Amino acid sequence: MATMEEDFPRGGTQKKPPGQKAPRRPLEQDNLFDTHHEEGSQKRKRIQEDQGTWKKLKAEKKEAVKASAKDFELLTVEALSEGMLLLGCVKESNDFELVVSLPNGLTGFVQVTHICDAYSKMLNEQVTKEELLEDLNSLSDLYPPGMLVRCTVTSVEKTVDGHQSVKLSINPKDVNKAVNNTAVRAGMLLSGLVSSVEDHGYLIDIGISGTKAFLPRLKSQSDIKSASKGTELKIGQYLNCLIEEVKNNGRIVRLSISQSEIAAAIATEEQNWTLSNLLPGLVVKAQVQKVTPHGITLSFLSSFTGIVDFMHLDPKKAGNYSPSQAVKACILSVHPTSKVVRLTLRQVFLQPGGMLGQLSSSRIGMVVEESVVRSFHAKAGAIFQLDDGTLAFARLKHLSDTKNSFKPGAFKKGSKHRCRIIDYSLMDELALLSLKHRIIAAPFLRYQDVRPGHVVEGKVLALKPIGMQVKVTDHIRGLVPRLHLADVLLKQPEKKYSVGDNVKCRVLVSNPEGKKLILTLKKTLVTSKCPVLTSYEAARPGLITHGFIVCAREFGCIVKFYNDIKGLVPKSELSSEPIPSPEKVFCKGQVVKVIVLKCEPEQEKLLLSFKLMNRPASEDGGEQIPKKSREVTYETGQMVDVKVLKKKDNGLEVSILPDNVSAHLPTMHLSDHVANCKLLWHWLQEGDILPRVMCLSDKGGHITLCRKPAVIAAVQEEQVARNFSEIQPGMQLTGYVRNIMPYGVFVEFPFGLTGLVPKAAMSDKFVTDTKEHFVVGQTVVAKVTSMDEEKQRILLCLKLSECGSENSVTESFSLLCQCFEETKEVRGLMSKRNHSKVAQNLCGLKSGQKLELLVQEVKGDGSASFNGSCVAGLTVTATRYHRLVTGQKASALVLHVDALKSAVHVSLRDELLNPKVKRLTENSQHPAVVQHVAEEFAVASLVETGQLTAIPVASHFNDTFRFDSEKLKVGQTVSVTLQTVQTGDHSVLLGVQGPAKRRAFIRPRKESETVEETLAAVKHSLCLGDVITGTVKSVRPTHVTVAIDGKLTGSIHSSQILDDVPIGTFPTSRLKAGQKVTAVVIGGRDVKTHRYIASKPGWRGRRYLAQINEFSSFVSVLKGEGSQALNLEGDNPSERLRPYKAGQTVTCFVKKYNTVKNWLEVEVTPEVRGRVPQVLLSLNPKVSPRRRVRCTKVRHKRGCEHPATNVCQAASNFLPPCSLTGVYSLVKGTITIGTIMKMIPHVGLTISLPFGKMGKASIFHLSDSYTEQPLENFSIGKFVRSEIILNTERIFLLPLVCSRTNPKSKPKVEDVEIARAEDVQEGQLVRGYVRSVKPSGVFFGPLGRGVVCSSRVPSSPGFPKLWHSVPVSCSLPLATRRSVNKKESLVELSLLPEDTGKPSVLPESLGLPRCESDEGKEKREKFKKLKAKRRRGDSEGEQVCVREGGLSPWLRWVVVLVGEGGGPWYRQQLYPLSTEELNIKQVASSVAPFKQETKRVEAPRLQVSSGFTWGESLNVLEVPGLNREEESSDSEEEDASKKQTKKEKEQEKQRVEKELSKIEATLMDPSRQPQTADDFDRLVLSNPSSSILWLQYMTFHLQATEIEKARAVAERALKTISFREEQEKLNVWVALLNLENMYGTEETLMKVFERAVQYNEPLKVFQQLADIYASSEKYKQADNLYNTMLKRFRQEKSVWLKYATFLLKQGQIEATHKLLERALRGLPDKEHVDVIAKFAQLEFHFGDPEHAKAIFESTLSSYPKRTDIWSIYIDMMIKHGSQKEIRDIFERVIHLSLAAKRMKFFFKRYLDYEKKYGTAETIQAVKVAALEYVESKSSLAES
Repeated sequence: MATMEEDFPRGGTQKKPPGQKAPRRPLEQDNLFDTHHEEGSQKRKRIQEDQGTWKKLKAEKKEAVKASAKDFELLTVEALSEGMLLLGCVKESNDFELVVSLPNGLTGFVQVTHICDAYSKMLNEQVTKEELLEDLNSLSDLYPPGMLVRCTVTSVEKTVDGHQSVKLSINPKDVNKAVNNTAVRAGMLLSGLVSSVEDHGYLIDIGISGTKAFLPRLKSQSDIKSASKGTELKIGQYLNCLIEEVKNNGRIVRLSISQSEIAAAIATEEQNWTLSNLLPGLVVKAQVQKVTPHGITLSFLSSFTGIVDFMHLDPKKAGNYSPSQAVKACILSVHPTSKVVRLTLRQVFLQPGGMLGQLSSSRIGMVVEESVVRSFHAKAGAIFQLDDGTLAFARLKHLSDTKNSFKPGAFKKGSKHRCRIIDYSLMDELALLSLKHRIIAAPFLRYQDVRPGHVVEGKVLALKPIGMQVKVTDHIRGLVPRLHLADVLLKQPEKKYSVGDNVKCRVLVSNPEGKKLILTLKKTLVTSKCPVLTSYEAARPGLITHGFIVCAREFGCIVKFYNDIKGLVPKSELSSEPIPSPEKVFCKGQVVKVIVLKCEPEQEKLLLSFKLMNRPASEDGGEQIPKKSREVTYETGQMVDVKVLKKKDNGLEVSILPDNVSAHLPTMHLSDHVANCKLLWHWLQEGDILPRVMCLSDKGGHITLCRKPAVIAAVQEEQVARNFSEIQPGMQLTGYVRNIMPYGVFVEFPFGLTGLVPKAAMSDKFVTDTKEHFVVGQTVVAKVTSMDEEKQRILLCLKLSECGSENSVTESFSLLCQCFEETKEVRGLMSKRNHSKVAQNLCGLKSGQKLELLVQEVKGDGSASFNGSCVAGLTVTATRYHRLVTGQKASALVLHVDALKSAVHVSLRDELLNPKVKRLTENSQHPAVVQHVAEEFAVASLVETGQLTAIPVASHFNDTFRFDSEKLKVGQTVSVTLQTVQTGDHSVLLGVQGPAKRRAFIRPRKESETVEETLAAVKHSLCLGDVITGTVKSVRPTHVTVAIDGKLTGSIHSSQILDDVPIGTFPTSRLKAGQKVTAVVIGGRDVKTHRYIASKPGWRGRRYLAQINEFSSFVSVLKGEGSQALNLEGDNPSERLRPYKAGQTVTCFVKKYNTVKNWLEVEVTPEVRGRVPQVLLSLNPKVSPRRRVRCTKVRHKRGCEHPATNVCQAASNFLPPCSLTGVYSLVKGTITIGTIMKMIPHVGLTISLPFGKMGKASIFHLSDSYTEQPLENFSIGKFVRSEIILNTERIFLLPLVCSRTNPKSKPKVEDVEIARAEDVQEGQLVRGYVRSVKPSGVFFGPLGRGVVCSSRVPSSPGFPKLWHSVPVSCSLPLATRRSVNKKESLVELSLLPEDTGKPSVLPESLGLPRCESDEGKEKREKFKKLKAKRRRGDSEGEQVCVREGGLSPWLRWVVVLVGEGGGPWYRQQLYPLSTEELNIKQVASSVAPFKQETKRVEAPRLQVSSGFTWGESLNVLEVPGLNREEESSDSEEEDASKKQTKKEKEQEKQRVEKELSKIEATLMDPSRQPQTADDFDRLVLSNPSSSILWLQYMTFHLQATEIEKARAVAERALKTISFREEQEKLNVWVALLNLENMYGTEETLMKVFERAVQYNEPLKVFQQLADIYASSEKYKQADNLYNTMLKRFRQEKSVWLKYATFLLKQGQIEATHKLLERALRGLPDKEHVDVIAKFAQLEFHFGDPEHAKAIFESTLSSYPKRTDIWSIYIDMMIKHGSQKEIRDIFERVIHLSLAAKRMKFFFKRYLDYEKKYGTAETIQAVKVAALEYVESKSSLAES
């Protein structure tokens, strides 16, 4: 080892051999002796030898001293080389690089791509995606200044200006590349960067190949928090890592970042450090070897030598070091080639992981007058002590201006010098100085020293397209934008400036962080003596300064100053003369002098003016001397009268009366209508008086007025926001368009608030050009969508769907009325212009006036112009729809008079000149033809009468844009709803367009879009019951806002103001803004959720971050008498709503009317709300639905008090429905309002009742008088008043007759209701409707409940057609009292003319036979008497049966069996009833005589020996005897009634027995198919578990549309089938699901589905329902169900496959591909191959075969020995592929290395395929291949 050390010394000086003496001291002694002997007398030869030795030693000594000084030279850029390891400190963190301080005052740069591989990967990903990644943190977040980092030099490059730049890398792969995994030892301190974040820790990149380093989260939790400031570690974060454990020969390393362990870490010999892998930042124990003035030499790690320069000695121990002294040192750098190791003894580096301190930024650049020299180093520089005691260093080149002027003697210890601090070296803990005079005198050293407004001199470096680059100092560069190269824009700047020119600039913007400097060369700005405006705070009103224009638009100019300060010069302040187009007068970049009018620093708003003439400046030129302010001030909203002084282009200059204060009234503020604004401005003249004008603003001595009615109304009704704090999202405010930009519209409101409407929120239609939708000054209604409180910005929305009125008819009509009122005002102005003939003529013309004109000209398009004495000076035109000849006299009708253009539009149509007279009613709809279209309205003529009607073009202020297809055109037919029926002063009728148009523009507002006004919230300590005193801040219809102490805001609900509220009053009207009120705290409301916060004992406001306090001003509560507010229940809604019971009357306050849900929303208390359905608002049905909505809004104003009745007990989380009519339940006798839902001819009405109930009204109960068209006066949707007369579980029977529903009105009753048969008198004339017609007679509908009438008439082929729904008049026949069966409520009527006294209802041309004569009647009476004696018990009475037959699924037959009491012709009547009459109770009511329950038909029974009961068979099969009896005539009945002989009775008995035998044989026939329900009943009894029989039974009922019976059969089947027969039960469940899907609702289907899932295997039920959805084309429901299945059965392979099949059948191929990826993530690995194969098969069948082939190929490449996949692939290709592709697959598979049995299978398949599709050659080729395979296997076996 000693020999090695001698031959290859390890750095520094050579190590002395042990025991050898030091050479220096003996040499010195020898020299002395030589000198002594030389003085004496010696021999000449000896003297010469000694002299040669002395010279040699002297030369060696000089070389040793030089070598020692050279070893301790400071690091320079030239000494750095690539690969050199350095310890550095982060100095600055920029976006793309780190500035690192290196030892000895050097500086390096780390590019963002040299951090680590993981960080670079994220950077590349962000660039690729072109979007910011959340996990990617900036360098400034990861690397704070002062952090120590290990780095390596990657390159040393020379910059453009000649300086050298050091490029560094902190990537562990570069820093630790010399360390391999075998050299890793526990205790080593390495640098690492976080590469990924895992669940239990972090993966750390330590740069060692083959080694994974892991940092556990659990053990390092506290250290992670300290390292990341309480958050997770971030990717790319630098860490000092201590190796705790090494596993698997260095492949796995566990790390620790404990600060205490790292600070105590010391590199030792056991860690096997070598010079090749020695790292900077390691702390070692060392021994001083040598001490010199330039530094010391250390030995460490037993065999290494290093040096410490004078800058890195411990300042506290400098000069106290001695050889062999033990010290701790930290490695600073390691040279890659010379292996020179530099160390530091400064204490801050001896504890790794610490942060280095910085010098105050204010000290850098400071000039120190007297700095004392501490030491001087001839080759390096000098150490100084500054005035504050800190040390500083100056390199040699900074000690003098030039090398020649440098004098080393001037820097003796203790000498004083004037210097300047130019920088600070973090690694050396020294300030860097310069003694150069030019640096000391330089005004700027850094970017921080340059302030906006400074004048600097520089040199032109380059001319670029964006501007000119200027060199201010060696380290400061600036840019002069192209706009600022001169006072005017230079097209060719290179002709004025060239590189190297000296220029004088002024700083516009200074950005030290980004090292950017923006300069200007505009001479006016550079030489300006005006104050420099660099902040909004410095912009005092009256300040005059220079700026430059950056934007000139129609609204004014935007002027920019220094430091990006901007202000607005309004159009009115541009000049004393009006400038219509500022963009044409001013240009971008123009330097202007402005005066500050107003500044709001918080909002960064600056108002400027160019008008400097009347504003004298102060002596300093800064602020103007303000003029004496006027005594009168005006507040926003104050109404004044004004007098016009002067007309200007942009408005009127007016004088406010009576103070004669000048003000400005803009043109666009004259009216809400844009066209009327121009019209009023045109006809107003100087001296005109305008009453009731509102003051809009009084700022800066300028008063702006407004005459817009909508804006004035908003201010007067307090529907405005006075400041930003009152703005809340959802508010609707009335304002006007302030400015229009390409990106949106700015809307200004009273009191100066302004908001932006983005382009996307301007209209429901697509906005191409913003100027096409609105104009500046137009009135709009805006909805607040969001706010930015910091920047005081508001975002708005102008969409009609958001801002539209709930009643567009009322809104559009009010706009039309306002427009005509303003037109009337213009006429008044024109009438005063006596000197103007044109004005007088215009004033004398009105729409609808007839004129006699002369055709002046007929144009080419067919239009014509006229003249005449009454239209002198006017332009009179008619459209092209007239045929005229020049010179023709014609009568014309005035359509419209355009007073602005002095034009008259006329029409010559006859229907207009001669209108018809017809009585019109309000709100009636009529077709009309558009005759003329003006800007604000259109003139149309009613088709029926020809009267002129004006209709509005717009339905809302925001309704301004229409596509060409939507615009009204002349000749177009529209539907008009008349609002007025008298022309009045407008000379035309007023109306609105029909509902179709409104639906095209306005989307119904959702319930969730109701606006809840929220208030500002602050933390407080109020508690329940506290009595407070506050000031009313604002008054709303439903609540009052109260301010407390100027900070806290609360709300008093309408219900909490008065103890007793009069009906129909507004409680909030009792309070006024500014009024003092005393209230008690009753609760709060969360601002974010608007949820009411319950009032509980101990409740404190500070529990909620943001809330609105609820107060009560009840007198009883304040006195402590009441408990209404103080004893509130908890926050549970059911507890709050418990006190309200059904039928209880409560006091409620109107909130709003919901036009979508058609209910009135009311509030009972702040936390309890209710809803009043439309049918419970009033009992007056004589209002159409549209009119009812409008009347509801008018009658029930917001905040108004109304009594209401709670109709049902409120459930939790739901509001209790209320009633204003007193109706809270539907019981017999209740009178209520309903809505007609359905009209059934000849049957009646289906009516929707309150509470979700339905009712039916028969045509017999629609009116007190029968008419020919009973349904004529009814329509769907109409409101009707009805009375409940029969209440069943599902249905209500409702009479609508006025005598019942409104008896107080005493209506005229023509046809009295007949309730009982006793009420009918003989001879009484009654009227009714024909219900059914039979050969035996006519049945009439019930004239009252439970009464049926009939009339016997002769038969005729045309008889049935004559009677259906024919109103007839009929009377009871005289002396026929027996036909009135009171017990059965049966009435027999007569239609004979001799009985009724009326003409016959049937024409005589039919030739119908007359009824029987009196003789026939007598015979019939005798016959009845005879038969009554022989009446049998079993044949007495009457029986009714509803027999469900099979003629038609929509037709039912009712068989009526009447006993002899009803007459012989009445015995058996068969008549049809419609489906609506099938209900048993309806039938019982309609067929009044039969009050028994419905039974089956019973035929005469025979007593047979077998004892078999035939009771059910007669309802199924036809009985011949019964059929003959039904078809018998009266004469046959009389014959049959005679006494039978014994023989005849026997024959009859035999005949009946034969018939019964036939029936029995038929039923016993096994081949007979079931035809009736009884047949199916017998079948399911014989085989109850057969699902096929039950399904056939269900099908039988479904064919007859008996849905309920089919459901019942299914339920029977589920109960009957054995529980063991799971599949049979499942079949029935599937059938029931199918039934509900086809005939039921989604709700009933879901109920059945939920039951099926409970009783069956869920997966099968889900799959069956999915198939049902798909087969019925309910694809959306099927898709949703499949997604549910994927979540519930994600491990089931079949679910994924069925969903894939569904998607492919729908053509969603891409979705199928994504589904496959999801399936592979969700299914176990063992299922993957099969799933992939199945998906590929599905792709072949339904999708893309090419993609399917790709899937198979990919699968087989991974699993080549899966013969099942090969087989499937071959099968698919045989069906879908070409022969070449199939043969290629076979060739591939037969060359696989598989088992012989499998190979035989594939060879056989290949041969079969060739036999079927190939040729003899291909067959032979397969055989040869098989033979070769066998031979190869045989030879392999033999070997």
